[in-house]
Amino acid sequence: MSVPGAVADPDSLDARDVRYVGYEGDGVDAYLVAPSDPQNAAAVIVVHEIFGLNEHIRDVARRFAALGYYAIAPDLYSREGSPEPGDIRAAVAAIGIVPDARVVGDLAAAASLLREQPGAGGGVGCVGFCSGGRYALLGAVSSQAFDAAVACWPGGAGASETTPERPVPVIELAADLACPLLLAVGAEDTRPSADELRRVRDAAAVSGQDVELETYPDAGHAFFNDQRPNYRPDAAFALWPRITGFLAEHLHSA
Repeated sequence: MSVPGAVADPDSLDARDVRYVGYEGDGVDAYLVAPSDPQNAAAVIVVHEIFGLNEHIRDVARRFAALGYYAIAPDLYSREGSPEPGDIRAAVAAIGIVPDARVVGDLAAAASLLREQPGAGGGVGCVGFCSGGRYALLGAVSSQAFDAAVACWPGGAGASETTPERPVPVIELAADLACPLLLAVGAEDTRPSADELRRVRDAAAVSGQDVELETYPDAGHAFFNDQRPNYRPDAAFALWPRITGFLAEHLHSA
């Protein structure tokens, strides 16, 4: 299957499983990939979907590394364990018990780890998909850890409901956005809808940061994931250069 940014020779990259110190000193499992020539390399955090750190997310991390970035994909289920692949009910339950404060701490620690890598330079970006898109946005409005953020179909980003784990709606924090932000969504998506992300965009624009929203026709939820039936090649191939161009603009000048 044709995918955007496909890595012709994954063995040319230094990819390995690591464990780093995250929120409140807890260990966080992650997949770290170094570029082949890490000289003044910017970096990207890749935040997984609701199903966790699977092969698709690892592959996306390798795609960024092939472009010359350090890339890390944290496993935000490191404490409780990932749900079974494809079990949406278990995945929803798993994501519901992950506290927002812990996610922000884990992502900030991942950013610090990337800045410490040999030859690292430039900025650190954060790219997330689905629930990971919400987390990329959450981190960008709750910390100073990122130099750019990309939130792809961030489910619940415009929701007003709260839980003990999610005590403040992300949209209510949007005015505190601390870095440039790209929002992306399929026109046929309802989780979130384009209208919901327009509200998020407008709320985040109050921050004075560069906030952009891209809507992709003939595409629904998770259209970038080539390992799911939702995959839409045309939209995926349009999104990838939009993400990489946005990061290049903001990270190489950081």
